[in-house]
Amino acid sequence: MATTELPAPSEPSAPSESSAAEGYIEVPGGRVWYRIAGADRPGTPLLCLHGGPGMPHDYLEPLADLADTRPVIFYDQLGCGRSDRPADDSLWTVDRFVEELATVKRELGLDRPHLFGNSWGGWLALQFTLDRKPELASLVLSSSPPSVERWITDCAQLRAELDAPVRDVLDSHEAAGYFGCPEYQWAVTQFYRRHLCRQHPWPDCLERTFAGMGGDVYLTMWGPSEFGPVSGRLRDWDVTGRLHEIEVPALVTGGRHDEARPEHLGVLAAGIDGAELVIFEDSSHLAFIEERARYLQVVGEFLAHAESRSRIS
Repeated sequence: MATTELPAPSEPSAPSESSAAEGYIEVPGGRVWYRIAGADRPGTPLLCLHGGPGMPHDYLEPLADLADTRPVIFYDQLGCGRSDRPADDSLWTVDRFVEELATVKRELGLDRPHLFGNSWGGWLALQFTLDRKPELASLVLSSSPPSVERWITDCAQLRAELDAPVRDVLDSHEAAGYFGCPEYQWAVTQFYRRHLCRQHPWPDCLERTFAGMGGDVYLTMWGPSEFGPVSGRLRDWDVTGRLHEIEVPALVTGGRHDEARPEHLGVLAAGIDGAELVIFEDSSHLAFIEERARYLQVVGEFLAHAESRSRIS
């Protein structure tokens, strides 16, 4: 594991809208919507995986700034955003999402792309890499620690640091099962303001993500809320013991105030041979929003370096 020193940031330049392309891809269970920024750029594509599960791609839009040199591809996973929303809870499994990703990669002709994943998107990227052994130029794992059990423990510690009135609302509403109550949602937002996105006000891309959320996906795979009983299918997900199997260049990123604790992200980086770890000091879970210019510079330089190493080998 290597820790990267952060250079001074520079302002990124975004591609014109005329270079974007979008459409739909048939995947197991329905159609997913995709968009390619910088579709006419010659560089190695970057395929981006959003979190949630069930939180569409919109909040990842700052990554489109990297499309000045390469195609940057977003898609809304099945069940959220602009993609189909089938009423079939049996579809919401890690294995099906892995197959969905494999289908998107194949149908878009991505022979050896860079793969970026934030939060659940990073877990999906890890599972895909471990199970399918795909051809990849690199992995960028953003705030995606390798163990849900430890994530839950870490979040409980952060929750204990909230003000007492906020904790009281969380405790009382969870005991009664009132997860949809506005007061409960207010209390969850107090946590989000500290550990999800510290930018105020939240940018439009993040607001659109919450507006396009697929609640059924989130409920089935995680549970009724960030804190309520984590009863979903991800409850026992843990790939810590398999990280040594990953053989592609990897960059692990996170924020100092992240709900994905920097120490846990360090476990991820240490487990992947040669992985780099960068912690952004003024960020929480969405460093590509909170420290946009610096984050994109770090990722852009990592992608370029991974490509140069590939050419040499």
